[in-house]
Amino acid sequence: MTCKTPLYALHLELGGRMVEFAGWSLPVHYGSQVEEHLAVRRAAGMFDVSHMMITDVEGPDAAALLSWLLANDTGRLRTPGQGLYSCLLNERGGVVDDTVVYARDAQRFRMVSNASTRDRVLSWVEGHAAGRAVGVAERRDLAMIAVQGPAARERCYPLLPTALAEAARGLKPYTACFTADRCVARTGYTGEDGFEIMVPAGDAAGLWAGLYESGVSPVGLGARDSLRLEAGMNLYGADMDEDISPLECGLAGTVAMGPDGRRFVGRAALEERIRAGVRVARIGLVLAEGGVLRAHQPVEADGAATGRVTSGGYSPVLRKSIGLARIPVGAARTLRVEVRGKWLPAQAVRPPFVRHGQPCYAALG
Repeated sequence: MTCKTPLYALHLELGGRMVEFAGWSLPVHYGSQVEEHLAVRRAAGMFDVSHMMITDVEGPDAAALLSWLLANDTGRLRTPGQGLYSCLLNERGGVVDDTVVYARDAQRFRMVSNASTRDRVLSWVEGHAAGRAVGVAERRDLAMIAVQGPAARERCYPLLPTALAEAARGLKPYTACFTADRCVARTGYTGEDGFEIMVPAGDAAGLWAGLYESGVSPVGLGARDSLRLEAGMNLYGADMDEDISPLECGLAGTVAMGPDGRRFVGRAALEERIRAGVRVARIGLVLAEGGVLRAHQPVEADGAATGRVTSGGYSPVLRKSIGLARIPVGAARTLRVEVRGKWLPAQAVRPPFVRHGQPCYAALG
């Protein structure tokens, strides 16, 4: 059964081309993926991300549970509203999913994770919560709209309740503010500034309509993917999965072995990989000539098979094809990618590719 978000009817009214994604019917675009992409880079765009999994973890043992489940240091969530990006790992050090967790207070936290891993993550969290003084509640009663771009935040304030708008004005990146039934977080998946707004499902259509009337462009899954790729952000199931550790997909900075040797699921496996030497690294690729990078394309260095593209596509800002790939640490930087049976030269770079609407990648030495 395909699920529909509370905004489904509005997507149809706006001409959204609907596709199935992770069991949900969502718009892939509303006419032009490139125009939607550039609207986010230049002004403001909005995404229906109500399919994302919102989970509240609350109780005396909530902080201890999250410290055990997340590879990043949840001890940094010291004040209400602080947010943290992290991976949930299995015992092998592979990524069960990536998530953003926000602190409401010392005993109440909210996690936002991927729709495609919904059942697995909920079972994973609930299994580790067993026997602890903590409750785990999936919030299917909430909808979420992401508003992204240089003008995004200013377009949102008039549409929020007065007290929430005032609190949102004071948010720093990766922080959030809450009311009893709403949340505004200064986070996103595009590399631009903006908000992710969680509201009761019944209020989502009114918020979406208000944003549209204020000039915010509706944006589909296609541009969401090209935006996150320009920003050098991983996609779960493509750039990372249960067999890939954060050390091998550009997320080593989200692993906190300290303070004081704290314990978390997957730590022993990561320590073993570090002792043995991490052999694979994530890099960015910019295709030097015509063609489009896609996942699974082979990469070679100096004529030897080296690795594979994990994500790829066209960059509307760079007007070139870009991608993410995993190759052996220390591999030569003279790379070629097999595109439709032809080996095309590609530049190895350090993501992100675009920041604040401008090219920003640097060549790897």
